[in-house]
Amino acid sequence: MGKEYNRPELIATRAEWKQAGKRVVFTNGCYDLLHPGHIRLLEQARSFGDLLILALNSDSSVRRLKGPSRPLLQERERAEVAAALEAVDAVTIFDEDTPRELIAAVLPDVLVKGADWAHWIAGREEVEAGGGEVKALALEPGYSTTGIVEEILNRQP
Repeated sequence: MGKEYNRPELIATRAEWKQAGKRVVFTNGCYDLLHPGHIRLLEQARSFGDLLILALNSDSSVRRLKGPSRPLLQERERAEVAAALEAVDAVTIFDEDTPRELIAAVLPDVLVKGADWAHWIAGREEVEAGGGEVKALALEPGYSTTGIVEEILNRQP
């Protein structure tokens, strides 16, 4: 089970992990309604290292990205659910439009995003300049929070 960290705590803990020789993987996203596509991506990301950090968009960041009807679950709830996942070791919330500053501060060994963001992965330059790897993972077909919401709305009489 993972732990929630604020930014200074995560940066300090990352330094401890680095000193201990731990390989740290980082990924991020809204993770609004958790679905099997999320779980599979997180499990695959975790397989690239010893520890997985999941950075969640804050509520205001999600609204800027997805519109005024999102998020469906508030950031504290999303963080609690994410921290309970076996694949996730650390959860943090970021308020910026991208996690670039957070990634630069944490400097993970591996940065992972879904292939839908392969054209532009925030933090790529910082991670690669620090000797790390960047991976764009194929998404699980048929799973998206937006698709699930649309399905629910279409089922209403």
